[in-house]
Amino acid sequence: MSETSADIGLIGLAVMGENLVLNMESHGYTVAVFNRTTARVDDFVADRAKGKKIVGAHTVAELVSVLKRPRKVMMMVKAGDAVDQVIAEVAPHLQPGDILIDGGNTHYPDTTRRTQEMKAKGILYIGTGVSGGEEGALRGPSIMPGGNPEAWPHVKPIFQAIAAKVEDGVPCCDWVGRDGAGHFVKMVHNGIEYGDMQLIAESYHLLRELIGLNTDELKEVFDRWNKGPLDSYLIEITRDIFAYRDPDTGKPMLDFILDRAMQKGTGKWTVESALDHNIPLTLITEAVFARCLAAQKDERVAASKVLKTPERKLSFDRDALINDVEMALFASKVCSYSQGFALMSAQSNEADWSINLGAVALMWRGGCIIRSRFLGKIKDAFERNPKLANLLIDSYFAGEMERCAAGWRRAVAAGVLHGVPMPAMSAALSYFDGYRSERLPANLVQAQRDYFGAHTYERIDKPRGQFFHTNWTGHGGTTASTAYNV
Repeated sequence: MSETSADIGLIGLAVMGENLVLNMESHGYTVAVFNRTTARVDDFVADRAKGKKIVGAHTVAELVSVLKRPRKVMMMVKAGDAVDQVIAEVAPHLQPGDILIDGGNTHYPDTTRRTQEMKAKGILYIGTGVSGGEEGALRGPSIMPGGNPEAWPHVKPIFQAIAAKVEDGVPCCDWVGRDGAGHFVKMVHNGIEYGDMQLIAESYHLLRELIGLNTDELKEVFDRWNKGPLDSYLIEITRDIFAYRDPDTGKPMLDFILDRAMQKGTGKWTVESALDHNIPLTLITEAVFARCLAAQKDERVAASKVLKTPERKLSFDRDALINDVEMALFASKVCSYSQGFALMSAQSNEADWSINLGAVALMWRGGCIIRSRFLGKIKDAFERNPKLANLLIDSYFAGEMERCAAGWRRAVAAGVLHGVPMPAMSAALSYFDGYRSERLPANLVQAQRDYFGAHTYERIDKPRGQFFHTNWTGHGGTTASTAYNV
């Protein structure tokens, strides 16, 4: 090989890094690799990379030295300080016009900061979301790049070659926007993923607790659901999980798994961003808190001995409840995506990122964890109206909500009456009812705020933007607080 033979370099040979390298190589690219533990480089080159166009490097300098100009270096390391440490090691070896890529789950403000810091050095920085897990990284993930737009033409051929493709051959990868836009979109993707997983878990819980479906029966239900509007990767793998047996006992593996879910932080970041933008991200927020509650296993066990569950008179029509839960799952999913896309729109407008929401739906149609048939309908909605304020008012989704509404309400009511927790599904229903309400009881909330804090209010018989204060007690005076929203 020549001294500058590699098309791209990758730092960080964990599962995602290794598989991305093999994916790139399988599409005709020569890839140089480096890992802080150099033995991992040698093991990879001698095993999975043996005989392939993959160059092992034992130092960052060696890695950079074999790259074609403009050099492209992709980091697949843990988010946070580790990224800054790698940047500090790599940047001195790069020249103006070279490209540095962060493919981890980085918090988007860090990517915005790093993009500007690297721009000052003449280095083009990209922060890209990569979704699809181990299999996606190897066979075709969803890739969501953002950062310095000057870098995009140089990495576009590689990224779009290795990305998943949808039916018409379009890659699930396109430029998202400036600065931290790519990592922001990936963050929201992960938040929606939290919501999808929680909704599926609640559906499973309802069917198990209220009509006693066993895992074989649940497998059949989810297999049928996966042939309809709920067709998705998460429904598919849930079906397969129900079918899996513990090799030692032959019993369902799921029944041996402790009901304590963990999380890495992207869901929390999504909720924090929603609060910053005043977007009611209620379902995803409840999904995050559901994991927090699940983590309190010991407390829940103790509480279950004190706090009694309502008597469960299990007289449900089996097929009717299964259909109702299907409606509830689909309708709740629509609400979750409505909230997530509203959050992306708010951030895009504030940061002037010009995120194409229809293109995001297309990028998520294949490769990623939340890939589904449903996302094609979202893409269609934004093609019909690129300025769509909320998916719920799109003609297709409005019709679907009407189709599902009665079953959704029956499923949630059944859970509430029988003490089966449904934090995400019930939050979705409350959001839907609130969003479609011309009038909410917030007038009373604002009257209370004015009563105890002179926070003022607007009147329905006066122009919007005019604020008033009432001396409710007769001795409160006329001085009012400034009206503002956080």
